[in-house]
Amino acid sequence: MNMIAQHGDMIVILACIFGFFMAWGVGANDVANAMGTSVGSRALTLKQAIMIAILFEFAGAYLAGGAVTDTIRKGIIDPDLLAGSPDLLIYGMLAALLAAGVWLLIATHYGWPVSTTHSIVGAIVGFAAVGISPEAVQWGKVSSIVASWVVSPLMAGFIAFFLFRTVQKLILDTADPFKNAKKYVPVYIFLVGFIIAMVTFTKGLKHVGLHLSGTESVLYSIGFGIFTMLVGLVLQRNIQPNPEEDREYHFSSVEKIFAVLMMFTACAMAFAHGSNDVANAVGPLAAIVGVVSAGGAVAQKTSMPTWILLLGGAGIVAGLMMYGHKVIATVGNNITELTPSRGFAATLAAATTVVIASGTGLPISTTHTLVGAILGVGMARGLAALNLRVVGTIFISWVITLPAGAFLAIMFFFMFKGMFS
Repeated sequence: MNMIAQHGDMIVILACIFGFFMAWGVGANDVANAMGTSVGSRALTLKQAIMIAILFEFAGAYLAGGAVTDTIRKGIIDPDLLAGSPDLLIYGMLAALLAAGVWLLIATHYGWPVSTTHSIVGAIVGFAAVGISPEAVQWGKVSSIVASWVVSPLMAGFIAFFLFRTVQKLILDTADPFKNAKKYVPVYIFLVGFIIAMVTFTKGLKHVGLHLSGTESVLYSIGFGIFTMLVGLVLQRNIQPNPEEDREYHFSSVEKIFAVLMMFTACAMAFAHGSNDVANAVGPLAAIVGVVSAGGAVAQKTSMPTWILLLGGAGIVAGLMMYGHKVIATVGNNITELTPSRGFAATLAAATTVVIASGTGLPISTTHTLVGAILGVGMARGLAALNLRVVGTIFISWVITLPAGAFLAIMFFFMFKGMFS
């Protein structure tokens, strides 16, 4: 207790700096991969993608980022074991934020799209197992996270594969692709609106105190889907076939219609991501602020002050603007060649997987889901369409994320312990 009374202000300042750094990493790595499909398919320029991300990531983080967050991140640590030693929780959460931030910086530098969720989980497991005791870790939760590595990319890849096959069958492989694109793309726009509304209602808006039943969520989502479809119809009305461009690339005019669709998926992906993943940066920060302001009491839940969400949102935006281009290049250009129609299939499949997973309570990673979806779209065009060397590097970076986060957190944990005591 004495340590908290003595160093309380310094601890909160450090926690804010590390929380901002972690949010910066989320922006540079995670947001970038959410925007990668739009930039890689040339549906949006890098500048447009960043503007959309700033607006919708911030809106998602602030509006739906969490009124109440579990202090003990995702139930990984048993809070009863920490009741008598709040200082260990503080050292551990500081170490976890710094470790995850450092790992995300390293991964982003090399252009690896890694999971921010797994970075922070690895860090918390590391400090809890070594700094407190292996019994403090709820290993069942950790094994379900490891299982999600396999489940979420496979599921997203599967959905993306079949979604792109429908695009090929209904539009690209027909006698008049342009006419069919005008006919079917509004249906896809409806699907995007519906799925994203479902992501928001089932996963996001609980935090703002809006609790909707399953039926209400579906009805509101259908309404939102119809609204986005009407907006899409207005936007695609002026697109006409350009025989000159079509001579060079047969589907050039068709892809312009899909580019309208990608604009919707980019906004949607950014909002959904902001609402889900800001907690990775601000959860541990809220835990530290909660313990310090309560004078050392470890609560299972802490209220989420608005300024913490603002700090998280600002960090995410700063990371994307300053360093996001590295991971955008990997996800958008280096795994497989993306066009607006392929990018749409990947983004919608990723969003759908997030909805299904949040319904079943499976802890999944946006990154793994999106990369899996891009692989699925590539597979729909044959194995030769994939850059297997890049895919291999991405998989290796996923496997080392948990141990890397854990190792760094253990190091920082003992450093802070020594520093404050």
